[in-house]
Amino acid sequence: MGHASKTEFQPVNIAVLTVSDSRTLADDRSGDTLVQRLESAGHKLAARTIVKDEVPLISEQLQTWVADAGIDVVIATGGTGVTGRDVTPEAFATVWEKEIPGFGELFRWISYQKIKTSTIQSRACAGVAGGTYMFALPGSTGACKDAWDEILHEQLDIRHKPCNFVEMMPRLQEHLE
Repeated sequence: MGHASKTEFQPVNIAVLTVSDSRTLADDRSGDTLVQRLESAGHKLAARTIVKDEVPLISEQLQTWVADAGIDVVIATGGTGVTGRDVTPEAFATVWEKEIPGFGELFRWISYQKIKTSTIQSRACAGVAGGTYMFALPGSTGACKDAWDEILHEQLDIRHKPCNFVEMMPRLQEHLE
């Protein structure tokens, strides 16, 4: 019989942040990819915006969404490379309370299957702050598809066994009790 779950699906409220100096909502294919996938999975798009590649702007948007009780998860796309303007991981580090190193490690392992050693240029990362999960993905649509299809789709589904991020949500702030 296996690990059949009687738990019902719980939609999660997800904000999508595109980090780019040049993209607009009209041509933000990576953001569109994430929105389409999260909505197809039954989750709710809680917010969406684009900010420039600047630590203060990214950090401010993350802090605003972390403080919003209507947002459970932030998924950012863009700014995770190694060029001078790629500062998303630095911005995330100013906001998160706990880093989730396994996310970036797993993302790069999945990415390696497709782009081989070029994955080393990705600084995809994740963390949690104020009870909100935060994931930073590269700006390519392929990277967004890989991260959603092979990690986030399962980890944001409470029915996924043996464990998932959603079942831990009520406990993320127990250190404050």
